[in-house]
Amino acid sequence: MRLWLSKNSEVPLREQLATQIVLGIISDDLKPGQKLPSTRELAQRFGIHSNTVSAAYRDLARRGWVEFRKGSGIYVRTLDAGPLMDATLELDQLISTFFRVAREKGFPLREIQSRLKQWLALQPPDHFLVIEPDEELRNILVAEIKDATGFRVSGAGAYECADRSHLTGAVAVALYNQAERVRALLPTDTSCLLLRLRSVPAMLAGETVPPPDALITVVSRWPEFLKWGHTILVAAGVDPDALNFRDARERGWEKGLRLSALVITDALTATRLPADCRVRVFRIIADSSLTELRDFKDFLTRPVS
Repeated sequence: MRLWLSKNSEVPLREQLATQIVLGIISDDLKPGQKLPSTRELAQRFGIHSNTVSAAYRDLARRGWVEFRKGSGIYVRTLDAGPLMDATLELDQLISTFFRVAREKGFPLREIQSRLKQWLALQPPDHFLVIEPDEELRNILVAEIKDATGFRVSGAGAYECADRSHLTGAVAVALYNQAERVRALLPTDTSCLLLRLRSVPAMLAGETVPPPDALITVVSRWPEFLKWGHTILVAAGVDPDALNFRDARERGWEKGLRLSALVITDALTATRLPADCRVRVFRIIADSSLTELRDFKDFLTRPVS
């Protein structure tokens, strides 16, 4: 995974490093069980103090993202998806997660359709249910999935999903980093589609660093979007003095946006921006996950004979 660090920034190097590693794990750029560069290696690569790298790794370990293996190094921690991925019901699990994966595994189409017909007869899903404890992030995910699939999408907090009434007719979806929490709250016989976040390299692909005098505004209702945007843009070399941040929950947040050379925002806030702004939407969900949701929705709405 490629990392960016800017030494001339008010954002601590430890925070720049830790944030990018977290995003790398969630987006699957860093795989479960993958060994991370040693403290010495990263320190030498970026010309920074080894204590800075050690502090970032300790923070990530405390938060459950990585694990130290004595005498071996630092590794990406494997999240336990538990019953959400029940291997004893392989075909049914594949059907209830991603139809595309089932086809790639070589199951005959007739067999898949037959098993899916039985499954749909029990409870025909007619919408996606986004399970996410953070309300603002949940609203953004709902907007992205609606836009990508054209399917009905609703949202629920973490504890709401324990109520079966919220799950009636729903295909549950959640972010990969919420797998363990969702597993503990969902009824044991309920599966859930896990979504990957877009990777940092994918977000920055094709982007050029704007001139130092160009004002860039980052606007969102989700505080973490503003925080991550700040960290990533500064680490990528954008002058911190050229950045302006707006919380779209605050009154008058849209005033003066037309003066910005570029407005970076999320998929939901983008629909509320003045029409003549130059906008760059940074989407949260990885393209691969959106494709899988579209495939799943297409299969659900296809007549089964």
